[in-house]
Amino acid sequence: MHFTYCPHCGTKAVQKEIGDEGLMPYCPQCEIPLWDMFSTCIICAVVNEEKEIALIRQNYISTTNYVCIAGYMKMGESAEETACREVKEEIGLTVEKLKFVKSYPYTKKEMLMLGFKAVVKKGEFKLSGEVDAVEWVKFEEAPGRMREGSIAWQLVKSVIEENVELQSNG
Repeated sequence: MHFTYCPHCGTKAVQKEIGDEGLMPYCPQCEIPLWDMFSTCIICAVVNEEKEIALIRQNYISTTNYVCIAGYMKMGESAEETACREVKEEIGLTVEKLKFVKSYPYTKKEMLMLGFKAVVKKGEFKLSGEVDAVEWVKFEEAPGRMREGSIAWQLVKSVIEENVELQSNG
């Protein structure tokens, strides 16, 4: 979100030189810089002990491509808590181990997505109303079921590559 007016007092923002940041919106009434804002979300590659990834389909996103579980952080919730909550809510499985992989800026939707690998025991799915379908997909088949280059695809590729590296070093 880019500010035109101060969210505190409603005064029209002016451009002001702010240190190393250069020109940016500034409220002359409150005397504060108005930093751009974005939503923070999590995205999870949910994997099981059989080297499979749970890929979901949400028809409001795509009727052909699969995606990873994702969701918005709630106020007062850590990224790790959000990841565990979203996995439980969307597919009904409990995260046993969680590892941060990478952050992904998604400027088109003014989001910062925090990518995680979430390890669960393979079990029966219990889908939320947001999820139209879910499948366990073998690691090597997963990228082909997703939109190439998407954040979910990038995350899944990273998780698969890490697994290959672990096997070759182990």
